[in-house]
Amino acid sequence: MSAPDPGSLFWCEHALLPEGPVSGVAISVSGDRFIVVTPAATPPAGATVLRGLTVPGLANAHSHAFHRALRARTHDGGGDFWTWREAMYAVAERLDPDSYLALARAVYAEMALAGITVVGEFHYLHHGPGGAPYADPNAMGAAVAQAAREAGIRITVLDTCYLTGGFGQDLTPAQARFSDGNVGGWLGRVSRFDPGPGAKLGAAVHSVRAVPARDVEMVAEWAARGAVLHAHVSEQPAENEACRAATGRTPTALLHSAGAVASNFTAVHGTHLTPGDIDLYGLNRATVCFCPTTERDLADGVGPAGALRAAGVALSLGSDSHAVIDLFEEARGVELHERLASGRRGGHPAEDLLTAATAAGHACLGWRDAGRIEPGALADLVTISLDTPRTAGCPPTAATAVFAATAADVRHVVASGRVVVVDGVHTLVEDVPGALRAAIGALT
Repeated sequence: MSAPDPGSLFWCEHALLPEGPVSGVAISVSGDRFIVVTPAATPPAGATVLRGLTVPGLANAHSHAFHRALRARTHDGGGDFWTWREAMYAVAERLDPDSYLALARAVYAEMALAGITVVGEFHYLHHGPGGAPYADPNAMGAAVAQAAREAGIRITVLDTCYLTGGFGQDLTPAQARFSDGNVGGWLGRVSRFDPGPGAKLGAAVHSVRAVPARDVEMVAEWAARGAVLHAHVSEQPAENEACRAATGRTPTALLHSAGAVASNFTAVHGTHLTPGDIDLYGLNRATVCFCPTTERDLADGVGPAGALRAAGVALSLGSDSHAVIDLFEEARGVELHERLASGRRGGHPAEDLLTAATAAGHACLGWRDAGRIEPGALADLVTISLDTPRTAGCPPTAATAVFAATAADVRHVVASGRVVVVDGVHTLVEDVPGALRAAIGALT
């Protein structure tokens, strides 16, 4: 990531502060931090004027960057998650560190244009075809970390342990690239991985079907030393059924028994949770990350967002397979999906949904000093235009951000004090559509 501006002054026409919406806000930034946030009826001399509604930086808590190559190539057919997975494996097979850098940089630039200032990359594509390590065994992880820097956003590389093809099953040839052979191999490799500036290193268990419980325990112990831990959990009923058949427990109960479910843990998807699972997340102050656009694209189902909220579980959001990259759409998807499932409206206030897209997402990625416009926080700003066909006539409130705006309405983005998007144009990646077209074309 490029260095932040040494000192900057912004004036927001409207801003969502911790106390709520405020009109006329002057914001002073030094390095990568907010220094002063104060009401100001008119722009101070020398300030960059941000017309519209400015919100905190958005956090994409669950990404598989290479899945972006599948957009519009898998969405109009039949099948289910398991048949879609074969197409995903085919793309993964073609990547190497150079092509992954190009693709991830373009994808993260698309995220920046959508107002995303930090991404959690659930990274399991570690090795070369057939599972042979590269000369640098962390070359693929280094590629995604470098890609985020070059796109101007922060990243948490969620280095993923992936050991088996299912309960008691060997890896398939397509999965060989994902595995370090055993948990000791994963521990040895990840312990030597430094993702560099603007990045954090976290851990992930791909799923209970891919990591035996005894090995989950070792991954959780490593993460407990100061890293976040994520896992795909109960995305599909078949996963739950297989876990019960093999262990007599739900995936959540199995992860809990291995010491994984704690305040640093995020369960991704959580679509098919039991009441007991939900209680475990609430009691242990864990997070659940919903990815509504992917979950509906893959026909996963509708997760129990209302029950999780009632249990005190923090929700975060991710774009996962990147059917679209639009955190506003993910946020409203939580509420709109539940309306269809329950026949009731208003289970999730817009302010809570925006928190899921901002502060809660940053926290579950280890960036607890971000996602709020207040002194001392990381200086991330996302300005939404209020004069587009989607937002014209809407009030400058959280409801407009969540229920009216789209990624296309983002006009200005500051990430860690660095101006990354101006008037809808990326300042670091000259031609984002062209970069996406070239990177995806090389793979497809």
